[in-house]
Amino acid sequence: MATKTFSYEALDASGALVKGKIDSESSDAAATALANQRLVPMSIAGAGTGLQKEIKLPGFRGGTSLKDLAIFARQFASMTSSGLTLLRSLAILEEQTSKPKLREAITQVKLEVQGGATLSSSMAQHPDHFPPLMVNMIKAGETGGFLDDALARIARMYEADANLRQKIKSAMTYPVIVLIFSLLMGTGVILFIVPIFEKMFKNLGGKLPLPTQILVTLSHNMLWILPVVLIGTFAGFRAFRKAVQTNASFRLKVDRFKLRLPVFGALFTKLAISRWARNLGTLLAVGVPIIQALDVVGGTSGSAVINEAMIEVRDSVRLGGQMSAPLAKHPLFPSMVVQMIEVGEETGQITDMLDKVADYYDREVETATEALTSALEPLLVVLLGAVIGVMVICLYMPMFSIYQHIQSN
Repeated sequence: MATKTFSYEALDASGALVKGKIDSESSDAAATALANQRLVPMSIAGAGTGLQKEIKLPGFRGGTSLKDLAIFARQFASMTSSGLTLLRSLAILEEQTSKPKLREAITQVKLEVQGGATLSSSMAQHPDHFPPLMVNMIKAGETGGFLDDALARIARMYEADANLRQKIKSAMTYPVIVLIFSLLMGTGVILFIVPIFEKMFKNLGGKLPLPTQILVTLSHNMLWILPVVLIGTFAGFRAFRKAVQTNASFRLKVDRFKLRLPVFGALFTKLAISRWARNLGTLLAVGVPIIQALDVVGGTSGSAVINEAMIEVRDSVRLGGQMSAPLAKHPLFPSMVVQMIEVGEETGQITDMLDKVADYYDREVETATEALTSALEPLLVVLLGAVIGVMVICLYMPMFSIYQHIQSN
């Protein structure tokens, strides 16, 4: 992997701010190198530009993003492991965080910790910024006296999740651009090119064929059809999201449908298993009780199908059974995953097995995403050509009738 130059801001052992540049393979490797120099990285810039940059749409982000959580957790872990007190670390995080809402939440957490509350209970008051998964891991770290290790594991978990999602977004950038370009080109032809041809057809006389007449009618009404379609699409999307968030049975049906889709279903399945294994393994590694871990991982998996399966697993474990038995009955989990969990339970290495499952499915998701992108690119190019071709045919079809009309006269 080629090295890149990253600009960084970090704190030294005395708490002073240090700025500089470092050559490394990635931002994560740069953070590790700075930590080895007894520096606490506060920001690392240089990656995530161009088409790799994350696109943010206003109005679609209510809480803290996964990337923000990864940065927050890494900085928090670096500062506590370097010997800074909890309040000092929170004060620095409050000052360095660029997101206003997250900064406000950190301020409230700092004030509550100053008043004698625990870090986990303070963060639990702000679920939009600190998810239950993080809160439970921090609570386990506080109880067991290994908060530093818990924060480091949280950072690695969110960094792995954010890195995987960024790779998926990057892989889908080109197909999305081609699709948007196709829609814009089609709209431009209907709005600006079709009226020119219509005027020419009227001057030459003759009756327009049905496909051309449909295109002309669409051109006349595009100025009101386009806003209605855009507003309707936006309203439908918002209503769908609200129904998914508020109606548990509807969300379960939607998630089951997603897993059964012809091409994307396999990708969604691998992504769900990867996230489930990563989260559950990290919770168990920091000492969260297994019943509580199953409750948390079910609610934070992002899949109602996983949540339903975790309820069955939790009931089995509560009665003294193993996780692998109910997992084997659920169609979501492949036999390989069930067998690895079973081996982990027998050998007492369930956490290591879950980490291996997560790593394996992370690679599977990357491979599936690349394969899907490779298949989508030529299909979208063909779609673009087909759209243009149909419009050209519709616009030139009247030429034949006009030619026949001229000959008959």
